[in-house]
Amino acid sequence: MKAKKGQRKSTKAQSPSWVRASISFPSDLYETLNEIAKQKKVSLAWVVRDATERYVADRTIATGEQTQKT
Repeated sequence: MKAKKGQRKSTKAQSPSWVRASISFPSDLYETLNEIAKQKKVSLAWVVRDATERYVADRTIATGEQTQKT
C-alpha cells in the first residue's frame, strides 16, 4: 500500500518519535548557546537537547520523580 502524499512509511528506525518546538531565548543566552555549539562542533539544537536532558535528569534525581519514556 502506498503512503498518502506527505506521509512516510512507519519503520522501527524512526523510533523514538520527535516533536518540533520553537523556543525564544534572550539574545545573550542565545549567543552563549551558539558559542558552545561552535566549540563542540555540534548544532545549537544538540546543545539545547543535551542541556534539557541534563536538567530533567538532575530534577528527577533531586525530587525522586520517575520520568516518562516512550
